[in-house]
Amino acid sequence: MTFDRRTVMALAAAGMAGTAFGQTPPPGSNVPVPRGLYQPTETIDLWPDGAPGAPAKPLVETVNERSTDAQLTDRAVFGISRPRMVVFRPSQPNGAAVLITPGGGYRWVVVDKEGYEMGRWLAARGYTVFVLFYRLPGEGWAAGPDVGLSDAQRAMRLIRSRAATYGIDPARVGAMGFSAGGHLCADLATRFDVKTYEPVDDADALSARPFIAAPIYPVIAMQKPNAHAGSREKLLGTAPTAAAEKRLSPHMNVPDNAPPFFLLHAEDDDAVPVENAYLMRAALRAKGILTETHVFAHGGHGFGLRKAIGKPVEAWPDLFLGFARAQGL
Repeated sequence: MTFDRRTVMALAAAGMAGTAFGQTPPPGSNVPVPRGLYQPTETIDLWPDGAPGAPAKPLVETVNERSTDAQLTDRAVFGISRPRMVVFRPSQPNGAAVLITPGGGYRWVVVDKEGYEMGRWLAARGYTVFVLFYRLPGEGWAAGPDVGLSDAQRAMRLIRSRAATYGIDPARVGAMGFSAGGHLCADLATRFDVKTYEPVDDADALSARPFIAAPIYPVIAMQKPNAHAGSREKLLGTAPTAAAEKRLSPHMNVPDNAPPFFLLHAEDDDAVPVENAYLMRAALRAKGILTETHVFAHGGHGFGLRKAIGKPVEAWPDLFLGFARAQGL
């Protein structure tokens, strides 16, 4: 399948359904965007009484627009004090859902390139999509490096608790993440049973294990030389112990009941070495976990949908779709 820039960005309102539901507006909802570009309005706040372990100094949520192209938005948000999901409802739901964790090196969370664009694409193919804007580990939260995992676990449980509302099968909730968000996706898919917060309501009795996991050009290893230096420092500081590195390296924490994995990377990734995907693949195979891996010669880092256009790596969304459907998602 091929798609042009505008199609990737838009998949306009005709392919979407539903009305605003949540509390806190989506990040960047007050930032002007190109005309005709569908912007979601429905959100779900993760924590009814506020996120636990807040920093001593209140955070100010800030959205930066990084694009110089009037036809494309490329927003990034940091200072997230009210972690939340932004919902993309399909016009023809297939009964399955995907939780998306965008990247940003744990410095910020990307809104468009690895969040909304994929949300629109998947919703147009029947999936109910929840884009997660998670708290960042370097911003003073009590949970430290586990703060993103806390939000991801809580998000999975909330989605399942509201399955009837969204017309989805609570078992069929997959996870996809990009770059540092790919690390969070893999962390969720390997440490879904690790207790990272105190239960707050009945939703927390539900499983946080994804049905499938799709880390895309993911940060995996916290050990040099394969670690992404920025993500490693945000998570663990400048001089982490070997034990701390291991705890935050998904390839070293694969349980026997990990979900099936779809791995994607480019050989010429100059930000996150392709060895991260190879390490994850080897660890999954050693445990007998079903794994599909695609490595392209060219693509670089952070291609998402828009930067894949016109390259062989453009095929990746359909490869994922085939994998997901084969697993029953």
